[in-house]
Amino acid sequence: MSKKDLRKKYKELRDQLGADEINDLSMDIANNLLKLSIWEKSFYHNFLSIQSQKEINTEFILHILLGKDKNVVVSKSNFDNNTLEHILLTDATVLKVNSWGIPEPIDGIPIPESKIEVVFVPLLAFDQKGNRVGYGKGFYDKFLAKCNPDTIKIGLSFFSPEKEISGILPADIRLNYCVTPLNVYTFN
Repeated sequence: MSKKDLRKKYKELRDQLGADEINDLSMDIANNLLKLSIWEKSFYHNFLSIQSQKEINTEFILHILLGKDKNVVVSKSNFDNNTLEHILLTDATVLKVNSWGIPEPIDGIPIPESKIEVVFVPLLAFDQKGNRVGYGKGFYDKFLAKCNPDTIKIGLSFFSPEKEISGILPADIRLNYCVTPLNVYTFN
């Protein structure tokens, strides 16, 4: 299925989810993340959920990371060039929801991509090969391309994988894992 068709399909599927269901499924995803051998790392990039898009509630993951005393990095979007700036989340970090509904740090301590060891990747759909479909602006593909080759990329999805996504481009960065409420998928 094409990226465009998958975006439409999975936005419609998300729209059918209620707030309680999103929280329950998000908690299941966070619990499944605990099965991965990733917790010896220090710097974790966690996206902050866009509630209006019915994204996975990443607060549960945030609680796990803070409970394990990990460095949490969040992003600030630049819509002029579709890039992300990465900021260390601290007790002093002030978050503000931007015009796209994305909670972002106003300012803070910048963290280079080279320090980030694990990235939790937002997505609309993924396939059995670890390809993903996002919103189509390329923010995460640009970001992941700047990370170290050994940075662990973990997609988070309410839904099971598609067999295959058509139209994958060379600039599309594949996932190492995708975690759903029921399964952990591993990709080579």
